[in-house]
Amino acid sequence: MRKIAIVMLGGLTCLSPYAAADVLGLGANIGYWDVNSSGTASNNDSVVDVDDDLDLSGDSNVNLTAIFEHPIPIIPNFRLNYTSISQSGNGQLTTGYDNLPAGAPVRSELDLDQIDLTMYYELLDNWVNLDAGLTVRSLDGKLTVKERTGTLTASKTEVDAILPLLYAAARFDLPLTGLSVGAEGSGITYSDDTLFDVSAYAQFDISIVRLQAGYRQMTVDYEDGDDALDVDIAGPYASVGLDF
Repeated sequence: MRKIAIVMLGGLTCLSPYAAADVLGLGANIGYWDVNSSGTASNNDSVVDVDDDLDLSGDSNVNLTAIFEHPIPIIPNFRLNYTSISQSGNGQLTTGYDNLPAGAPVRSELDLDQIDLTMYYELLDNWVNLDAGLTVRSLDGKLTVKERTGTLTASKTEVDAILPLLYAAARFDLPLTGLSVGAEGSGITYSDDTLFDVSAYAQFDISIVRLQAGYRQMTVDYEDGDDALDVDIAGPYASVGLDF
């Protein structure tokens, strides 16, 4: 994975002649993401379905973003993003999972925290906006499954990684309206691990206030020793922020 990071950083450097924001810019926003999860978790060769067996649903899913842009061509722009996903549910295991027996009624909690540092260049900056760069993602996920009766046995599945992802974004401004539509995404596939994070949105700017609503889908397929998460997390989101 280190070699991939070096190659991707080299590609990011090659984009530097195109980087040129018109002026210094700052932005920040906060958003809520209404998610549904599907897929599986693995622990010591046992597998559980996070939807059918655990019946997970969204509790608190928050997204925070800060952006810094500047007019210096050789230095990339920066974007810092924090996504926190918390889900819980009551279900029943159809098969045994880790040290929990088949048929056990369980209470489950999935916590997935991500911190992204994105370094990107503006390839176009007019009514068509194109960005490209590299995201370094810190991924921290934990699934806790507890038996609700009997011995109250518990199982924990954890994944933890820092990964490089390619990043691209496009936005199209509708002249004289304050409205725009866009899409952005980041992702990497390496060996048996895959991470993708894509979204499409509509945006409305009123002076320095920015309103955005869209749909986001994230795929996490990552193995960490004997533990693994292979989940799709998707749903609509809305955010409000300031753009200076």
